[in-house]
Amino acid sequence: MRGGEDYTSCVSQVRSSAALSAAEPSGAVPAPPPSTEAAFDEEAAALVAHLLKAIADPTRLRLLAMIRHASDGAACVQDLADALDIGQPTASHHLKILVDAGLLVRCKRGKHSWYSVQPERDELVRGLVD
Repeated sequence: MRGGEDYTSCVSQVRSSAALSAAEPSGAVPAPPPSTEAAFDEEAAALVAHLLKAIADPTRLRLLAMIRHASDGAACVQDLADALDIGQPTASHHLKILVDAGLLVRCKRGKHSWYSVQPERDELVRGLVD
């Protein structure tokens, strides 16, 4: 169980580091704060959080996968609802969240709404569902 060993090793390192810090004389120089150079700027962080929130649902991930793998690259809301055995209003709700997040595009064909992956997000969606 490699993951457990890594965690135990990490905890041991943190504990011994904390013990060393506590044992340092009061005149010791504190460690510098973390660098903000590697951190997201506020706008990028908000975008990533919005995308993560949109895909953080099993039904939405399944919808993305079904649409991504549709033979013509698009799927009708009713077909998606039937395939997942959920109601059309529920499917529409989940699809709206994915559209609002910029992952899908909605197109009306007659009475029905069809969904496809936003071309600019195709690589991201492929990485999530393939």
